[in-house]
Amino acid sequence: MQAMPGRALLTHPMLADGALAVAMTVTSLLLGLETPVAQWKPFDAWAVLLIVAVTFPLALRRLAPGAVMLWGHTVWFVYVSLDYWPLVLAYPMLVVFYTVAAVGARWTAPTGVALGALIWIYGGWVTPGSSMASVIGQGIAIPLVVWWIGHGARQLEVTNRRLADATEELRQGQTDLARRVLVDERVRIARELHDVVAHHMSVISVQAGLARYVLRSDPDTAHGALDAVLTTSTEALDELRRMLGLLRLGREADEADARQPLPGLEGLPDLATRVSGAGLPVVLTVSGTARPLPQGIALTAYRIVQESLTNALKHAGPATATVLVRFEAEALTITVTDDGPGQPSSSGSGHGLVGLRERAALYSGSLDAGPQGTHGFRVSARLPYPQP
Repeated sequence: MQAMPGRALLTHPMLADGALAVAMTVTSLLLGLETPVAQWKPFDAWAVLLIVAVTFPLALRRLAPGAVMLWGHTVWFVYVSLDYWPLVLAYPMLVVFYTVAAVGARWTAPTGVALGALIWIYGGWVTPGSSMASVIGQGIAIPLVVWWIGHGARQLEVTNRRLADATEELRQGQTDLARRVLVDERVRIARELHDVVAHHMSVISVQAGLARYVLRSDPDTAHGALDAVLTTSTEALDELRRMLGLLRLGREADEADARQPLPGLEGLPDLATRVSGAGLPVVLTVSGTARPLPQGIALTAYRIVQESLTNALKHAGPATATVLVRFEAEALTITVTDDGPGQPSSSGSGHGLVGLRERAALYSGSLDAGPQGTHGFRVSARLPYPQP
């Protein structure tokens, strides 16, 4: 599809200026043919040459406005001095006045107005029967008015450029914000996947290993371990379905529409039973006056206990884990300890614990983790209640 001629002129300034130069040439030549012979020198080839010398450089008016202005005034002065009709070149010079005011350097605008006024007045002075008061008024007012219009165009261009820069900054800011939101969402998804998959897969791995070890010697124990694998894998699938359902529905979707409610403190007894069945005895204690908690805080508390017991199951070795949940006056505190030999390098810097710290920080809480003495590991968290 070919572009329309008008659009091509708008999108190619040099082409537009070339068309303007041709239009000014035709207009000036037609006006020159109407020269009053009684008052001015007849229109001849020299006049045509001088007109072309002024109008053709208008094609370069944006590239070199100062040079076009000085050249145009020089030729205009020569044109008037040779006794040709001054008005013939007035219209091209008005275009020059506008150009230096709109796109020229700061010095070109006052210089052009001053030179234009002087040549205009000079043309009136050499014109027989001219009213010098009128000529002087026109020579000053007309260039100034054209300069004012060009200056307004310059200011409009500056404003448009600033708006374009501001728009680009806003667009970039929106892009950065969208990128940050995407990264945050990926982190959230990764955290949920870790919480769901790591715990259940750890339990499945332990139970499957136990079943394989005692399959021939103790079929009943092997059967119980395989039942635990089936139950744990089913729970894992259910949680994954729930999480994927929430992702499809979006952050603001009603979570009641998901397949299962999000786990909270009420799920801790089942969690303790499941981990105990996987080989790590768990003692769960809940103290204090229970109170309703926002779903986010309840989920965070559950994930802290889940991740802590998962780490103990994987690293503590033969041990017993203790979970203490306390409803204090201003915050919910959670302490998970084990008395196993643990790992010498355990420092509380694993990816799961980092995610737990981030979860706690979302609710203005804190989480500390590290070895306790020579044996065992301790995770303690504090989640303040929301202010009414």
